Amino acid sequence: MATSTFGFDTTGREVAKAFAGNVGGRTFLITGPSAGGVGAVTATSLAVSQPAQLILAGRTRSKIEPVLQEINAINPDIRVDFVHLDLGDQASIRSAVDAINRIAPKIDVLINNAGIMALKEYRTTPEGIEAQFGTNHIGHFLLTKLLLPKIIAAGKGARIVNVSSNGYLLSGVRFDDHNFNGGNSYNPWLAYAQSKTANILFTFGLAERLKDRGILSFAVTPGLVLETKLQADVSQELFAKGIETYKEVYAGREMPPLEKPKPLAASASTTLVAALDPSLEGKSGAYLQNCQTTDVEPHGTGGENADRLWALSERLVGENFEC
Repeated sequence: MATSTFGFDTTGREVAKAFAGNVGGRTFLITGPSAGGVGAVTATSLAVSQPAQLILAGRTRSKIEPVLQEINAINPDIRVDFVHLDLGDQASIRSAVDAINRIAPKIDVLINNAGIMALKEYRTTPEGIEAQFGTNHIGHFLLTKLLLPKIIAAGKGARIVNVSSNGYLLSGVRFDDHNFNGGNSYNPWLAYAQSKTANILFTFGLAERLKDRGILSFAVTPGLVLETKLQADVSQELFAKGIETYKEVYAGREMPPLEKPKPLAASASTTLVAALDPSLEGKSGAYLQNCQTTDVEPHGTGGENADRLWALSERLVGENFEC
């Protein structure tokens, strides 16, 4: 299948089969691969094309065990490892990296897929960071930093894929108030949007800093996938608040059209295009939707915004991220 024919309905397995030569013999690490989610579909789609190793990192093994079993049924020769990882806890991230270092000599593709969405009540990580920003971005920032030697070991062509969302449209990164005034001005959808914009800006920052090493980075939106647990946790009341927030943000401007729901089988296709498609080699830093690159709003554009986020992220993890 030609890349140009990939689109809204393309399944993850179709992409993995089309780029089987970029899957076979390689090591992939996927965060947030619980059964019934986008990460699980990403993992099982890759399994059809014989990767050497799949590392599935998440909080609860029992939620990932069905995915481990499905991969084994697809191809028992694939090495599959579960690693406990709570991206909302920096100590857990460091422990997970220690475990990964013991089982993987290199990581060809890191897929930062895990995320939490629109938490109704304000919460913080153990480090005092608003939970969505702390988990969706800061957690992946630290994980990527600590795994960079393994990614570099994979050599030119290694990739980092950050799963964002078109929810980013609602807000840029609140550089001077990422914690919503200690929760006093908290809006669950603006907090989610901030974290998803951060995923995009982080991607650009990685692309710029790693270009001399030949390592690529992309951000993607999987689309509106109503079948996942992520969407299932959004109540009707919370969804209505989201629509209200959109109207407030876009007051006086035309609102973007609501996305058409995408089937779960097609949820991983854009992620896998970003991870595997050789035609993207000259487009590191790009944002993809429905398997194709697309433009982003100014607050999600790199340069100064990406540099400010990088500096803020280094401060929140307490160390520099040198590439």
